[in-house]
Amino acid sequence: QVQLVESGGGLVQAGGSLRLSCLVSGTIFSIRPMSWYRRAPGKQRELVALITSDGRTNYADSVKGRFTISRDNANNTVYLQMNSLKPEDTAVYYCNAAVSYWGKGTLVTVSS
Repeated sequence: QVQLVESGGGLVQAGGSLRLSCLVSGTIFSIRPMSWYRRAPGKQRELVALITSDGRTNYADSVKGRFTISRDNANNTVYLQMNSLKPEDTAVYYCNAAVSYWGKGTLVTVSS
């Protein structure tokens, strides 16, 4: 059974940083593309960042230059480093593996 567990969310002031982690079990992590999505209050879920099995990355325009996705295949973990956070980054952040598998999410709240 594939499981994804996110951690690292919390409350931070605008301009601050957080690092989200997603631990994956039950699948061959190293061959899976991994993504972070978010759902802000009253909005649809959106793709934030993606990393392929060979390390290529892609970002939403709204987070380019501020967020960095990375992966540690030895520890089955994907990270999202979030810098220069803005109130509009407030959302529940979800980890996704190979399109099909989702974590339960971790809440990020950015105060102004």
